Amino acid sequence: MTPRVKEILSWYGADNVGTLTNLARLLNHGRLAGTGKLVILPVDQGFEHGPARSFASNPPGYDPRYHFELAIEAGCNGYAAPLGFLEAGARDFAGDLPLILKVNDDDSLLAEKDPNQALTASVRDALRLGCSAIGFTIYPGSAHQLEMYQQLRACAETAKRHGLAVVVWAYPRGSGLSEAGETAIDVIGYAVQIAAQLGAHIIKVKLPTAHIEQEAARKVYVAQKIPIETQADRVRHVVDCAFAGRRMVIFSGGAADFDDQALLDEIRAIHAGGGFGSILGRNSFQRSKADALKMLAAVMDIYRTAPEAAARP
Repeated sequence: MTPRVKEILSWYGADNVGTLTNLARLLNHGRLAGTGKLVILPVDQGFEHGPARSFASNPPGYDPRYHFELAIEAGCNGYAAPLGFLEAGARDFAGDLPLILKVNDDDSLLAEKDPNQALTASVRDALRLGCSAIGFTIYPGSAHQLEMYQQLRACAETAKRHGLAVVVWAYPRGSGLSEAGETAIDVIGYAVQIAAQLGAHIIKVKLPTAHIEQEAARKVYVAQKIPIETQADRVRHVVDCAFAGRRMVIFSGGAADFDDQALLDEIRAIHAGGGFGSILGRNSFQRSKADALKMLAAVMDIYRTAPEAAARP
């Protein structure tokens, strides 16, 4: 085990040996093994957005086994998906890569100002499927946020008791926020802090903008001269919001219509700002496998370099 992985595991001193072992499985798997960086393939979009919107652009993606193969061939640290997709391939690919079971999900059939997530799987399912972790989404800013926080606390307690890690998708949205506020620097930082306080080991968020949503927060950002001008500055601040970087924060992989250069520029900013990696879904499986493998290799090459070198195009 590398010194960097040992250092990261030391941040989770309250966890049992099983949970630390599963965190180590994620950190020691794939092309980024031992670096302390993570690139995870998430495929929950079939449930969240519908099958045609998710997979029609690359029809092999309708088959759940395709995504196991993509994550394995790319050398991802892990693969995250809802119950059905994991059940459809877990036996065929048992032991080939760490799995993360998404235990709550939402759909897009009903437009809601205040979205919620249904519990769609359990810790028992994750154990049955040999998973390393559970995944859970919260929507800070939604009228249902307190319900989701309580569900996460209960699921995290059970997962940790059984030696699983906890990955939290912290996605601010709802009637409490403007559209710009969903990715505002103060709101993303707040969402990261909430997820960490609720027991997350790994936290996934969208990249923040320089917009400040809360007036009370704006006063502090101005008075304390918190740097948020560049994307790397904003990533660094978000990581600080996760217990001074003692919880792993990974970032979603940009808009699905990004060109590769824009995507890789974001990866460079994440790396330069001290982010722990990326979770790349539609930008991976909505292109041909050959193109996805090429793109994921380029992303991992950036994370394998020194941050100052990665910052240079």
